Amino acid sequence: MDFKNSDTIPGPRSEDRLPQTAQAAVKIVIVGGFGVGKTTMVGSVSEIRPLTTEETMTQAGIGVDDNFGSDTKTATTVAMDFGRISITEKLVLYLFGTPGQERFWFLWNGLFEGALGAVVLIDTRRLEVSFDVIGRLEERGVPFVVAVNSFPDAPRYAIDELRQALDLAPEIPIVECDARRRASSRDTLMTLMRFLHSLAMTGALT
Repeated sequence: MDFKNSDTIPGPRSEDRLPQTAQAAVKIVIVGGFGVGKTTMVGSVSEIRPLTTEETMTQAGIGVDDNFGSDTKTATTVAMDFGRISITEKLVLYLFGTPGQERFWFLWNGLFEGALGAVVLIDTRRLEVSFDVIGRLEERGVPFVVAVNSFPDAPRYAIDELRQALDLAPEIPIVECDARRRASSRDTLMTLMRFLHSLAMTGALT
């Protein structure tokens, strides 16, 4: 076998390499129901080319996957999304987006391993799909914040109404987010990091 041209195999782009100043990395999961914007959020905020495992939706999913509000959605995550963002020169977040369909939730156990915290993306048109998601995080003891993704035709509710509807503890942050916009997604992640810091200061984060 001729290896003379092996040096032409493309390597990682310079912007994909981990910054030399990075001293700490934190695993964060982005969770939520089907079609709430998890892949969009990871893609909008990642400083590297995001890894996605999207597959074309087929007739086999009819009656199995709830695509309410996502009628134009043609692909869906079947394993995970992955991205990375540097919060500071020393701190890097590794982002793992989970699949939204219940039939793929068995993959969540592995994705939650080692995660320091989570962002729960919700769609106010389908609040009920968030109940099981939040329940799973609470069962595993994974700290989380709730981000209300801004869909044009979604109803708007006061924060107190959302907190009551989702049965959330008073200390859990709820923020508005436009998953399509990098700045908005980054602000949501910063909210999570501040929440995790406050838990660490009080000894609630183990």
